[in-house]
Amino acid sequence: MLLFSVLTAAVAPGVSLLTYLYLKDRYDAEPIHMVVRMFLLGVLIVVPIVVIQRGLQLWFGDHQPMLFSFVESAGIEEFLKWFVLYHMIYNHTEFDEPYDGIVYAASISLGFATLENVLYAIYSPSTFGTLLMRALLPVSGHALFGVMMGYYVGKAKFATASKRNIYLAISLGLPLLLHGTYDYIMISFKTNWIYVIIPFMVALWVWGLRKMNRANSRSPFRFLSREDEIKL
Repeated sequence: MLLFSVLTAAVAPGVSLLTYLYLKDRYDAEPIHMVVRMFLLGVLIVVPIVVIQRGLQLWFGDHQPMLFSFVESAGIEEFLKWFVLYHMIYNHTEFDEPYDGIVYAASISLGFATLENVLYAIYSPSTFGTLLMRALLPVSGHALFGVMMGYYVGKAKFATASKRNIYLAISLGLPLLLHGTYDYIMISFKTNWIYVIIPFMVALWVWGLRKMNRANSRSPFRFLSREDEIKL
């Protein structure tokens, strides 16, 4: 019974955040089965990520915070999330408005974060306080990195050919930079990390919410009536 409660507490933040982001799509909500599929792909990429990260740790060692933060952690995780998003969703017919990029990128990110949270709950001593802290920090962090990635993938999808590659590059580079910065703060600031990470996360949430509103405002469905949407 205790294990079930712990697992529920570990899964709930990712599912709740994904539900929130999904419901923020004001005009043309994505098919649930597509969102679930991307979430499960996010779960599955944990395996290659762990293998690659372990190999890099054996190669480079564990005592280089900058290398760990921006290459071994953020670099590998964000690249594989981006790889799945680009190859599975970018050219899909369901990707028909800018906000869709946010939904699908966040689905992949939160699938990864949810399994990571479950593994942490199983293999590390977990209290309600530690699980709450993980919900507020790493899980929501992954969601926001996904928002940034999806926002710029959405811009690339509907941009002119001359700007498409620029937005795709930003869609990988920006979440990698933000994720690496998050990890570097957690590793390098020792006992004072909380005074740095809280304003960082608040700023990231404000920025992420603005990106979500901006993506919604560019939807081609925003001028349609409810009856028109149902016909489509």
